[in-house]
Amino acid sequence: MDHFLYRDGILHAEDVAVADIAAQVGTPFYVYSAATLTRHYTLFTEALSPLPHLVCFAIKSLSNIAVLKLLGDLGAGMDVVSGGEYRRAVAAGVPGSRIVFSGVGKTREEMRLALEGGIRQFNVESEPELRALSEVASAMGTTAPITIRVNPDVDARTHEKIATGKKDNKFGIPISRASEVYAEAAKLPGLQVIGIDVHIGSQLTELEPFEQAYKKVADLTLRLRSEGHTISRLDLGGGLGIPYERSNSAPPLPHDYGALIKRTVGHLGCEIEIEPGRLISGNSGLLVSKVIYVKNGEISDFLIVDAAMNDLVRPSMYGAHHDIIPVTEAKAATLPHAYDVVGPVCETGDTFAKARPLAPLAEDDLIAFRSAGAYGAVMASEYNTRPLIPEVLVKDDQFAVIRARPSYEDMLNRDTIPLWL
Repeated sequence: MDHFLYRDGILHAEDVAVADIAAQVGTPFYVYSAATLTRHYTLFTEALSPLPHLVCFAIKSLSNIAVLKLLGDLGAGMDVVSGGEYRRAVAAGVPGSRIVFSGVGKTREEMRLALEGGIRQFNVESEPELRALSEVASAMGTTAPITIRVNPDVDARTHEKIATGKKDNKFGIPISRASEVYAEAAKLPGLQVIGIDVHIGSQLTELEPFEQAYKKVADLTLRLRSEGHTISRLDLGGGLGIPYERSNSAPPLPHDYGALIKRTVGHLGCEIEIEPGRLISGNSGLLVSKVIYVKNGEISDFLIVDAAMNDLVRPSMYGAHHDIIPVTEAKAATLPHAYDVVGPVCETGDTFAKARPLAPLAEDDLIAFRSAGAYGAVMASEYNTRPLIPEVLVKDDQFAVIRARPSYEDMLNRDTIPLWL
């Protein structure tokens, strides 16, 4: 569910007409719905109750500080994978006690940053990282709370670039070596083992892979406890998918996911952490763009728009689908026309959709890419010296620009010409 609906034929974000935002902000831009973000976060907290739990938003999906503050004020924790994301969470007012640090390549500088500022736990991914964290924490005279990420060798049945739980992926330690690695962690100074971490991938559209992984984690919990380790917290990752194509059947709901967690690990008496990103942020956002030209080709007709692959890379990078709708609703009797929807970047890969049936469109018409809140703005670049596009947050009948479009002067002034040129 989202809060982007037509009213009197005009697309609205909550109670704000999208065309009014475009008139003031210019296109292209991202717009997010506070009501949708709130609803999706709340669905997860309700799904896990009454288990002791913390829902940690995966910042990598949408990292704007205003969005993080909105979720943090609701009680969300934050899952960070870099020192920069840690700084964003802190800037949003989220206490270190609700920040989890994940990622395969944490540097010693990032470890020190989190230990100084406060951290709920590090999700450790390798033995070299385990030893490095021990050295850093010991040198600081402190103790780092840790879970160890295990790789359960479960096929998440998702895109190969976002699958993380198979034995040939770079993430975690093999679950078969968990006893050995936990034994080492228990002997290292400066570390406190508190639990287990697992994350098998993103955009999962069925529950069975989760069930396979969580059953393995349940068995591991009992084994590690029998070996003398305190396992009081299970970080079960994120990954629940969203319906990018409205015509397809919907993925499982948070309620179903929560029931699965209770069934597989609820008997262990552990605090549960989950790290959803896409399901909270994905359908909370639109990318709004304007038609520059309608170009009639020999084989295809092209809708050339002012958004490009540098603004939304998912179709180019993953072959991902985003529903595309007009900002002004087409009349019911209007026959669709097939367009290749493309951007202005000088790459054939700058293609959002091929032969997509849409209502006939003309120059200056506005369109919106649905389900663009996750991995949209965060993955954007300035390729072709195109400015990063604005982000806008809507609440009821209000909207605010939460990241402004930089000027060309801002972009050019970041470069420096050496004195010897």
